[in-house]
Amino acid sequence: MKTVITFLGLLNGVYMLLDGIFVIITGKYIGPEKPGPWAEFFYKMNVNVFKLGWLFILYGLLWLVWLYALWTNKEWAYHFGLFISLISLWYLPLGTSTSIIIFVTLLFWRQKIGL
Repeated sequence: MKTVITFLGLLNGVYMLLDGIFVIITGKYIGPEKPGPWAEFFYKMNVNVFKLGWLFILYGLLWLVWLYALWTNKEWAYHFGLFISLISLWYLPLGTSTSIIIFVTLLFWRQKIGL
């Protein structure tokens, strides 16, 4: 279980970090020209989604910090994992899917993971 959520956390963290750096450098996200469904929320608030690179970098770093805490058995790893999973739900479709899996795994298999 710990290996699975580590892989999913790395997927979220590394991708968000790279996507944030990429959009700051190039002015576009990795992938299609139009950002995913998550961007609709920001468009409705008149936020330029191509200026959110810092947010993706922050999220990516938070995921990596959580992975460090998970593997070094920090006492705050469990709650931080739940938190980062919840605040990443908006990142449709991949971030949402991986966040739900991590959240549910933490909730129901906490002991199996060693937290």
